[in-house]
Amino acid sequence: MAQPDTKKIFFENLSGTGKAIAVLTSGGDAQGMNAAVRAVVRMGLYVGAKVYFIHEGYQGMVDGGENIEEASWESVSSMLQVGGTVIGSARCKEFRSHEGRLKAAHNLVLQGITNLCVIGGDGSLTGANLFREEWSGLLTELVDQGLIEADAVQKYSALHIVGMVGSIDNDFCGTDMTIGTDSALHRIIEVVDAIMTTAQSHQRTFVLEVMGRHCGYLALVSALACGADWVLIPEMPPEDGWEDKMCQKLSATRSRGTRLNIIIVAEGAIDRHGTPITSGIVKDLVVKCLGFDTRVTILGHVQRGGTPSAFDRILASRMGVEAVLALLETTANTPACVVSLRGNQSVRLPLMECVQMTQEVQRAMDGKRFEEAVKLRGRSFENNLRTYKLLAHRKPESELPVSNFNVAVLNVGAPAAGMNAAVRSAVRVGISEGHKMFAVSDGFEGFYKGQIREIKWADVGGWTGQGGSLLGTKRTLPAKHVEKIAEQMRMNNINALLIVGGFEAFESLLQLYEARTTYEEFCIPMCMLPATISNNVPGTDLSIGADTALNAIVETCDRIKQSASGTKRRVFIIETMGGYCGYLASVGGLAAGADAAYIYEEPFDIKDLQANVEHLTEKMKTSIQRGLVLRNENCNENYTTDFIYQLYSEEGKGVFDSRKNVLGHMQQGGAPSPFDRNFGTKISAKAMQWVTKKLTETFRQGRVFANTEDSCCLLGMRRRALVFQPVVQLKDETDFVHRIPKEQWWLKLRPLMKILAKYKTSYDVSDSGQLEHVIRNRPKESDGSVAM
Repeated sequence: MAQPDTKKIFFENLSGTGKAIAVLTSGGDAQGMNAAVRAVVRMGLYVGAKVYFIHEGYQGMVDGGENIEEASWESVSSMLQVGGTVIGSARCKEFRSHEGRLKAAHNLVLQGITNLCVIGGDGSLTGANLFREEWSGLLTELVDQGLIEADAVQKYSALHIVGMVGSIDNDFCGTDMTIGTDSALHRIIEVVDAIMTTAQSHQRTFVLEVMGRHCGYLALVSALACGADWVLIPEMPPEDGWEDKMCQKLSATRSRGTRLNIIIVAEGAIDRHGTPITSGIVKDLVVKCLGFDTRVTILGHVQRGGTPSAFDRILASRMGVEAVLALLETTANTPACVVSLRGNQSVRLPLMECVQMTQEVQRAMDGKRFEEAVKLRGRSFENNLRTYKLLAHRKPESELPVSNFNVAVLNVGAPAAGMNAAVRSAVRVGISEGHKMFAVSDGFEGFYKGQIREIKWADVGGWTGQGGSLLGTKRTLPAKHVEKIAEQMRMNNINALLIVGGFEAFESLLQLYEARTTYEEFCIPMCMLPATISNNVPGTDLSIGADTALNAIVETCDRIKQSASGTKRRVFIIETMGGYCGYLASVGGLAAGADAAYIYEEPFDIKDLQANVEHLTEKMKTSIQRGLVLRNENCNENYTTDFIYQLYSEEGKGVFDSRKNVLGHMQQGGAPSPFDRNFGTKISAKAMQWVTKKLTETFRQGRVFANTEDSCCLLGMRRRALVFQPVVQLKDETDFVHRIPKEQWWLKLRPLMKILAKYKTSYDVSDSGQLEHVIRNRPKESDGSVAM
């Protein structure tokens, strides 16, 4: 399949020859920093620049000597899956002084370094910007002291700075996600899932304290991801009298038959008067007021540790490459920028604008302007808080609006992790909107058989962390049973339909839309949420379940590669799922550090296979010990996994041996990742609000009648926004034979994977940022902050 015709810029136009780039990590460590370092080093070397490590952050820059070390391609091998930062990080008091910065400038000039890539938090980036502003003055001082030649002032006249935010707290304004946040959420959710089983056994209440001294992001999102009963964060302290309200909520939850309660507390949680609320205070309160058996778990530095998630590896790799591009394009007048993520797109923002807004948040909190603080945190934070309130706190029956509408929800296609979170969210938001919610078991097969039941608020408790599909799901399409389905809709008076599923769900919605001409029962609002590990649904960049599958692939690849450590050189051929869609193979390959990924969308022949073998052979003759090749299951009917394995085995004789592994259905199983839980939860809540709006608009003369294109939509993520798109308008974008979209955004990431594997290729930089500005006033409809 031809790739979309996009403007491509070859690296001859962005040469780094003669440039020296240094990379350092500063402040607290975060998982994914090593992936960013690896990307900066390899991209820098690729464009012809010299690249240096600065060990131990700013301390290493001040001390100089062996702390500033030239990097090679091999020096960043096998670091992608390592947590923390292998080049070290330290907080440096000396750099805060003028004398310390003077020493640092001298050490950089000695190596000819005038391009700096700083990975750290707002303090580290602020320090870098101050260093940049003082640079010319520092060089003049060094000349006056006789430490450098006078011509060095002209030669090294400007210091260029690009920042990447590495912080598990996600406390930096201007970006939806910082490097390390997703991995920290993985650690928290792993603990919460484990605690839930023991809490349920003993009917206990658990109070979990998570990091976040000044930012409640981790607490808020983990509460959303596990369905916690109560959350306490510094940005939005509870109203006075919160103690009684919390205890009433816990008691009401228990009275409905739930055997456990989870309360999540950010370490910086406070009340409206600024008094700290600790996990111990919360525990004592629950024991005193309710007498529940209550335990405290403080997660501490567990959240910083462990291997980076697939999301963080991909984010850091994309940001690292973007940082090098930004340094290559910078001029003496370009302000220091930070490479950031908005929606699904990388952007460049002025560093100090972001820092100033981050500082404004703290000032707003200090001034007890909490609503303002939440808004300043950004749309992602605001949206998370709104969704949590909607789902966690059930209104009394007397306060619920009465809509008299019946809404049915069902899963269609193969199971995907996160489906249950989406269903839970739909049911609870629907009930909050005043609707009566119905669950359909086993997709459209259950629909025509009448497997429809009303589903209540408490029925979906604890669903968020469950893998698979608790409703049951089948691939059956409705076309053959459309008359019986219409009859069931009439009998149950279904006024709207929410379908959660993959490509079969998309086809089903098209069939129901076409059936409107014959059956008025389908003239109702209908919405689909994309949920498939293959990520092959048109109209969306991401699907529920794909992130969990990617993590399964990456974790397995890590283990497989580790199995060869200490043995002779070895190449692993890994087969992934995805049908004809190469998303899992390509993006999984980028996250796992693959040397090649074979997919249907990018045709290949025997010459390409031979070139890959030769490339790996050359790499294996250096210090590289392991190779990784991913193959999408349907990439080519003749070049099977067995064929590729045998080819590599034969051609690699004497240099490396080969092993193969078919990952199979392990990619579909397991508990959903934090990303999939939150993505499913948030887009489902948004879909139900759309359903309510459409029901109100189309209710005329005592019944709902909706037959326009825009009443049958798919809710997908497009670049930076969540968009409702009429399914009939997506037909032209779809290859129905191979069940994939005709254009796929992630194909632009494939050259990045090849570059990081040392292939000569071109890279599409048409999306690479012009400098943008931090958005303060955000229109509601552009809320695309699904990057958790």
